[in-house]
Amino acid sequence: MIMRMKTEHIRIDNLIEKINRRIRYKWVSKLRNTELYKYCYKSYWHCLLMNKGKTASSKELENCYFAARPNPGAGIGHQMANWIAGYWFAGKFGLKFAHIPFSSDKWEHFLGFYQGEKTVDELKKQGYNIVKLQKFDENDTNECERIVQIIRSYAGKKVVFLAEQDQFYSDQYGVINAIQDKFYSAPARADDKLIYKNAAYNIAIHVRRGDIMQNKNNENLSMRYQGNDYFVNALKTALGVLKDKNNVQIYLFSQGKEEDYPEFSQFENLHFCLDMGAQDSFLHMVYADALITSKSSFSYKPALLNKGIKFCPADFWHGYPDSEDWILIDDSGQIER
Repeated sequence: MIMRMKTEHIRIDNLIEKINRRIRYKWVSKLRNTELYKYCYKSYWHCLLMNKGKTASSKELENCYFAARPNPGAGIGHQMANWIAGYWFAGKFGLKFAHIPFSSDKWEHFLGFYQGEKTVDELKKQGYNIVKLQKFDENDTNECERIVQIIRSYAGKKVVFLAEQDQFYSDQYGVINAIQDKFYSAPARADDKLIYKNAAYNIAIHVRRGDIMQNKNNENLSMRYQGNDYFVNALKTALGVLKDKNNVQIYLFSQGKEEDYPEFSQFENLHFCLDMGAQDSFLHMVYADALITSKSSFSYKPALLNKGIKFCPADFWHGYPDSEDWILIDDSGQIER
């Protein structure tokens, strides 16, 4: 009986949190581009009334942290984008980073991003206050300066600045070294199991299907759709670049049935991975010798962790490093010129 009551209590708490997230998302979306928006945050009023124009040294901000919450209602790729934004902006604003765990304990352990970081809950127990920040455009000088002024107004205080949900950071590759160090040193790596052949050159290709095919009228998802022909051409492009590789094995990660991908019958050594779980698929994309991504955070994030060659759609909402191991593909599946 007690266990049942605890379970019901957790369910109700989760429901309330979900409702609150939706309400917050709606009012932020509605007011974001208005003059009224910034006045909805206590932190902005604090800056105006207490220390407008204050300058603060790094010494005065040494007790301040920055955090971003992985959206609990989103997939792991989206959640990683949130976490990465928090890590990046902590450094950009000269603050320490405070970790907020991913909504799934399984992914939290798997990624290992928690290593070496204090959590927001730990800091709250140490007397830190949470200060919410308004959403800002990373490319808007005025909006970024406003955030800087807000942060400086709390100099000398024990504060964790919490980014508004889904604060955007475009060039997520800015944290590649940090997240690779965390991922490859995570305790979870001792449990990794791969179906790849050690003596082969393994190519992974991610074809995004599931959510797009189930929500064909969703305009936000339809812009992410790429047909089978695109991936066939992208694979041909990759094979052309990698023509000197021996014993090439191709692994296609997606959803559906093999008959949904008749165009791929022309390729030798092709292995369909359509029933593999999300975490195992993610792991294989990370460890592939070459990875072909789709317009999806679910393959973009493994690409950030992958140490091989990446073939990626040039038209994407996150950026790519300017390096030889990142090859951009145009909408026809050819190398971007």
